[in-house]
Formats: sequence, structure tokens, C-alpha cells
Amino acid sequence: MTTIGGQALIEGIMMKGPRCSAMAVRKSDGEIETEVWDTGAPKWYSKVPIVRGIFTMISTLATGYKCLMRSADLSGMADEEEESKFEKWLNDHLGDKVTYLFNAIVTVLSLVIVIGLFMILPAFVVKLLSGVVTIPWVLTLIEGVLKIAIFITYLYAVTRMKDIQRVFAYHGAEHKTIACYEAGEELTPENARKYTRFHPRCGTSFLLIVLIVSIIVFSVVTWESVAMRVALKILLLPVVIGISYEIIRWAGRYRNPFTRAISAPGLWLQNLTTFEPDDSQLEVAIAALLPCIPENQDEDKW
Repeated sequence: MTTIGGQALIEGIMMKGPRCSAMAVRKSDGEIETEVWDTGAPKWYSKVPIVRGIFTMISTLATGYKCLMRSADLSGMADEEEESKFEKWLNDHLGDKVTYLFNAIVTVLSLVIVIGLFMILPAFVVKLLSGVVTIPWVLTLIEGVLKIAIFITYLYAVTRMKDIQRVFAYHGAEHKTIACYEAGEELTPENARKYTRFHPRCGTSFLLIVLIVSIIVFSVVTWESVAMRVALKILLLPVVIGISYEIIRWAGRYRNPFTRAISAPGLWLQNLTTFEPDDSQLEVAIAALLPCIPENQDEDKW
């Protein structure tokens, strides 16, 4: 199994290898543009269980967001949108600072939505049941099931959007290409096409594991106050992420009945977040993967 992993972008894919990372994007003229950069030396936390998951998550989100914005530029999507009067005013008065302002606003709104949907709303709804159900771990279990239901509903809803469907097809191309590489076959669209679009180390699987682990970890958190419960859950979130990272890392490294059982729900959920790609999308995935393969292929093994 390889440590190389990736992320679907707008008309493209980003891959991260042990020495080099790369992103490949299909431009509006049909050409594939590839950008490569050093992954960087392993950080001090890479050998520390639990802790490495927290820092890896932060690094992955930051890199992924930058690549997503870059892919929008390279694909020509940003050029297709007509500039509104408000956007023109912002550009005239703030110039290059508009991008930083936009990124800050998007980040804050994303955090508010995540906390609202997956922490405040479930806790508030379940708190209403506390008069009927008095066992804390049962309340936590109901809360966890509600969070998973919200997560699956959200994924299903976004799959109805055509633009997201293309991103999810690139997601499938990423998985197929990595599976082809792990099988030791030559990286061609024809070879990659026959492999599964489901992978145990997928980010979708990771998020589902986070939700399941949170049920266990948050079972010790008080139900006396919704505000207090949400605050404590935010403080414990790094612990949940760290544990979940170790689980998915382990499941991606080994193949046995136990790891297959752990991976099964996430693989099923990938029916929503991965679509079958066409050959042009597989070409992009291969273009992103090739620069990430080290000369000594033992370097990218678990």
C-alpha cells in the first residue's frame, strides 16, 4: 500500500507524495497543466501517534484549499463568471487583499456551518429528549446517529449538483489511479479504468470514522448544558481527529477481516462521493500522480 494520497479539485486532482506533491488541471483549451512542489521533510510529529493526525488534518485542509482555488483559476472557471458591481468595488478598493478577505470569510462561515450542523443542532435536538431519556450514553448515541444522518443527507444533496458530480468523478479517477499504481501496473487510462473507485484511506471514510469515534469520546461529556457540551466537544475534537487518523491509517495499511469491517461503512459511503470517471479524467489523475512517485518506491510504502 502506498502513502500517496490525493484530493479532487475543479477539473483536476492534487496528489501528495513522500518527496513531491503535484496538481494537474484540465484547462479550458483541453490541455493538462501540472504544477509540482516539494512536499517537505517529515515533521517532528509524523512519528507521534494521535498528534500526527491533528497536524496532518490541518496541513491537508490548508493545502487542499489552496489547490482548490488554484484549480479554479487554471480551469478557467473564474473567468467564466461575470464580475458583479460589488466584486468590482472590492477589487477597486482592496486590490489583492480581496482574495485574503474572501478566504477569511469562507473559512469563518465554513466553521460556523460545521459547528452549527454537527455540534449545536444535534445537541439541541437531543437535549429536548432528555426529559424522556435520562441515560447519558443513550443520549450520546442518539446524537451520534443524528450527526451521521445529517452528514449522509448533506452528501446526497450535493451530489444533485452537476458541478459537484464532475468533482466526484475526478475523485473516482484519483482512487482508480492509486489502485492501479498499488497493483504495480503501468499507469494508463486503460489500466486504471478497471480498478475500483473505492479506497479505504479516502477522506469520506475518515469523516465517517470521525463521527463514529466522536460518539465514544463525547459520551463522557456532560448533558447538563448544551452550551457547555458544545464547548467541551470543540475542545475534545483534536482528540477525536487524532484517534480517527490512526484508525484509518491502520485500516489502509492492513488487509484482514477486522480492517475490512472497519472500512466497509466508509467504502459504502463512497457511492455518494465518487463517480465513475472518463478517460480524460483518468489522464489528469495520472498526470498528478506520476511526479509524486519516488525513485525508491520503498519510500512511499506504509
